[in-house]
Parts: sequence; C-alpha cells; structure tokens
Amino acid sequence: MAARTRAPSRTTREGEPACAGSAPLVLASASPRRLSLLYQIGIAPDDLDPAALDETPLKSELPRDHARRLARAKAEAVAARRPGAFVLAADTVVALGRRILPKAEDEATARRCLELLSGRRHSVLGGVEVIAPDGRAARRLVTTAVKMKRLTAAEIDAYLASGEWHDKAGGYAIQGRAAAFIPAITGSYSNVVGLPLAETAALLTGLGYRPSA
Repeated sequence: MAARTRAPSRTTREGEPACAGSAPLVLASASPRRLSLLYQIGIAPDDLDPAALDETPLKSELPRDHARRLARAKAEAVAARRPGAFVLAADTVVALGRRILPKAEDEATARRCLELLSGRRHSVLGGVEVIAPDGRAARRLVTTAVKMKRLTAAEIDAYLASGEWHDKAGGYAIQGRAAAFIPAITGSYSNVVGLPLAETAALLTGLGYRPSA
C-alpha cells in the first residue's frame, strides 16, 4: 500500500499553527496535480492519504460507472481510517465511447492511447466524492468533451520521448506539452487536469467544510 504523505501544514501570518475553521480535510490521493488544483482555489488539505485500491475496471463496466465507483471506494476506504475528518476523493477516466482508456504505465500503452485519440473527440469523466466527519456523503460526476487534432507519427514520437505521458489517464497531460494537441474542450478544464474545481468546492461547502483563512 502506498505510504501516507502529510501535506504542508497551514500557518497563520504570525507563524503559529492555523486554527481549523472546521474538521481537518484529508485528500485521498497522492496526485500532485490534485493538490496543486486545490491550492489554486485556496483549499489546503491537512493530510494526504492515498487509498491505493485496485483500479481495474469491472467486466462490462461503463466509464461513468467506473469513475463513480472508484471515487466512492477511495473515499470510503480513507474515511474508515480517518474518523473525524472530511475526506475528498476523486477518479479521472478517459473514454472513447464505452471504452475506458488505461493509465499509461509504459510507452507502448501511451502510444496506443495517442493513436486511438488522434483526430477524435473523447470524454474525460471526473468522479468526486466527499465524506463528512458525521458520515454524510456527497458526490458528483463531471464530463468534459475533448477534441484532439490528428497527430503525426513525429508528434507522437516526440511526445513519448518527453516522458510526460507516464501515469496519465489516456496517455497525455493537457496541462503540459499535449496542450498543443487540443484545439477545443467543452466543459471543465480542471476536470481534465484531474479535479473539477467548481464542483469540488460546492461539495465541500455543502457538507459544511470551511477552510482556514
């Protein structure tokens, strides 16, 4: 199981530990992208605690069901060992129709993903789940439509050589060099990066989470 990582602690202007406006927030992920996105909207998790679950799709599982299931499973797994905290979990799925594209762990997989996505529109589905200290839960599924231009063999080779594809759903990172491949998206940009921010903030607020000032 992945080791738990503590997020940088929040402090007041005087350098003293911040008094939490609510129960602590635990991000059930080790993703630096999700952490950076939360910082962007002024939310600093008190701790990072990856769920480290098997993310293999179930037989005949649809992309939206896969994203929802994993976000919920991650949140529930971490909430069980972090009583008294808000737990935020998310899962990002890149899909071509009913087909779930894998997270690229090797160059061959990344190449297959890019060849499939080249010249086509695809969907990025973001499942988000928040569990409050009292056990209440709220969830959202956010879909972003992404258009990728037709890629040349040279463009694919150059992108693979960058190494940026590693551990990315669908084999690309829109916030990096692959931005040159994406002429249009419809929906949440942050969802494609890894966490739909407007929806996440609304879920946290709705369950009573108040970040420190």
